[in-house]
Amino acid sequence: MVLPSAAYPDWDAIYTDNVGRIYRLMFAKVGNRPDAEDLTSQVFTAAFGPLHASAEIGQVRAYLTATARTVLAEHWRRTLGHQVTEIDPDATDLADQAPGAEEADNEAAGARAQQILDALPERSRQILVLRFLRGYTIRQAAAELGVTVANAKVIQHRALRAAADVEKKAEMEGEAP
Repeated sequence: MVLPSAAYPDWDAIYTDNVGRIYRLMFAKVGNRPDAEDLTSQVFTAAFGPLHASAEIGQVRAYLTATARTVLAEHWRRTLGHQVTEIDPDATDLADQAPGAEEADNEAAGARAQQILDALPERSRQILVLRFLRGYTIRQAAAELGVTVANAKVIQHRALRAAADVEKKAEMEGEAP
C-alpha cells in the first residue's frame, strides 16, 4: 500500500492502484459490466494527458474522481439526454459503506427497477433486460430480438428515455400531497 502523501513512481502504479476503485464506482453507477469497463477506460484515457504522474497520491485520486464524474455525466447525457447520477467526492471508496448497506440498497434498487420495467412496453422492457440485467452487448441483444444493431440502438435509446420519464413521473407523484 502506498502512502497518500507520497507520489506514484509511474503511470503503471497510478493505474494499478486506482483501476479497481474507479471500476467499482462506475459499476455502482451504471449497473452493468460492459459500460463500467468502458467508462473506467475513458476515465484513465481522459486523465492521461492533463494529470502529472509526479502528483501526490491524494491529488491523483481526487483528479481521477473528478474525471470519473465528468465521464459519467457525459455518459448519461449521451444515453438519456440529461445527467442522472452524481458522485460524492467525499464517498469515493465503496469499501467505506456500512456492512449490509449495499444489500439493502441493492434490494431497493432492484424493486424500483422492476417497477420501472413493469411500466414500459414489452419491446422496451426486453432490450433493457437484455442489455443491463443480463449484460448482453448491443449486437447480442439485437440478435435475440431479431432486429438490426442499428434498430436495437434506437429501441434501447427510446427505452431509456421512457424509463427516465417513468421515474420522473413517479418522483413528481411522490412529491404531491
